[in-house]
Amino acid sequence: MARTKEFDPDAALQKAMELFWERGYEATSMSDLVEHLGIGRASLYATFGGKRELYLKAYERYLENGVDFVGLLSQPGPVLPAIRRLVELYLEESTDPATAPRGCLVVNTAVEVAPHDPVVARRVEQNWDFVETALTSALTRAKAQGELPAGKDPRALARLLLTVLQGMRVIGKSSDNPARLRDAAEQALRVLE
Repeated sequence: MARTKEFDPDAALQKAMELFWERGYEATSMSDLVEHLGIGRASLYATFGGKRELYLKAYERYLENGVDFVGLLSQPGPVLPAIRRLVELYLEESTDPATAPRGCLVVNTAVEVAPHDPVVARRVEQNWDFVETALTSALTRAKAQGELPAGKDPRALARLLLTVLQGMRVIGKSSDNPARLRDAAEQALRVLE
């Protein structure tokens, strides 16, 4: 007869994601995870595998709970207000003292883990491709609706916005100067005019 789990794997994954997001991959030991999750080491391994496997699952959980790019950018009507709202969301999160110090788990993963792990690097790149595609699609629609000048390149603008959004996460994590981020966000949006 199989034993039933004495903990909620979904709640444990959420807690693991939060710990990795707060501390990073390297600074989070298996002992830290066992203590933070309140489950035994054997149960942790049996349910999630090792630390790396748990990290990958936590990373996926983070993506599932992130900004709904497609939903935000595919609403009918004018596109540029939705892009402005997206940039504002990033600005709010990147300047909020409660969230800014953790940064973005995707960016944190890109900086800390991806350079040494090709699987993780591919997952980060897939996320950025997804965001770039969503932005390119939205900006292409904006151009077709006459919101963007004819000479603007939707893909190049999408890449600019992706870079600005991710850069806001980095600077927001390590700077207490919100004006720097507000100015950058506003300038990025002006490029769309």
